[in-house]
Amino acid sequence: MAISNQNLRYLRKLRGWTQEEFARKLGIKRSLLGAYEEERAEPRIDVLEVVCDIFKCTLDELLRKDMSETKGSYLAKRRMLKMASGRPDIPFVPVKAAAGYLAGYADPEFIDELNTFTLPMLAGGNYRAFEIIGDSMLPTPSGSVIVGEKVEDLEEVKNNAACIVVSRNEGVVYKRVQKNAKAKNKLTLVSDNPTYHPYTVNAEEILEMWMAQVVISKAAAQQQWDMNQLSHLVSNLQEQVISLKKRMN
Repeated sequence: MAISNQNLRYLRKLRGWTQEEFARKLGIKRSLLGAYEEERAEPRIDVLEVVCDIFKCTLDELLRKDMSETKGSYLAKRRMLKMASGRPDIPFVPVKAAAGYLAGYADPEFIDELNTFTLPMLAGGNYRAFEIIGDSMLPTPSGSVIVGEKVEDLEEVKNNAACIVVSRNEGVVYKRVQKNAKAKNKLTLVSDNPTYHPYTVNAEEILEMWMAQVVISKAAAQQQWDMNQLSHLVSNLQEQVISLKKRMN
């Protein structure tokens, strides 16, 4: 297989894209990309230039080097380019990548292949962004992106802080973290939406924790509560208060 054709296939698989997804990014038909990867056609220069823009490589590398054999140097080069901007590069974990994240969260190569972005208000630090789905943290709407700073020591997390918690049993969740004074090896995860009951996790189950710093959501996605929802929330809170009073007595 020609080097350029081989590199197209390698780079697509490196990102985990289907031929349909990659072809859409290149502005060509899937069938044409298939012909390139199967060496039934030579990639056009304008297509290769788009590939170079996406993967931050040169035409010379794409046409002359087997990038699968120089994987380490290629990824190292990408890391250097990311660091050159001066702002922290923030890897983005979409919902569809959450399952794979549990297996690859500690793998530098997996993290390097996540899409990234920067934010002007964040300087220094170790940040990661996660897409959240569901209404457990309303009024933060479903589909929001939570940018969190890495919590290096669970004992240092602020009580009741909103965090992305990555654990073996629960996966990736966005909750408020409450410490347990009596059992330091347990943490209670609480939703902002009181219709969801708090639950406890063991500290040893937690793989990572990221304290929320920025919430990104669409302006049109702001949650609107109706009267039935509010009535249900008030009733639920009253039941929880009554239950707590019974326990105290």
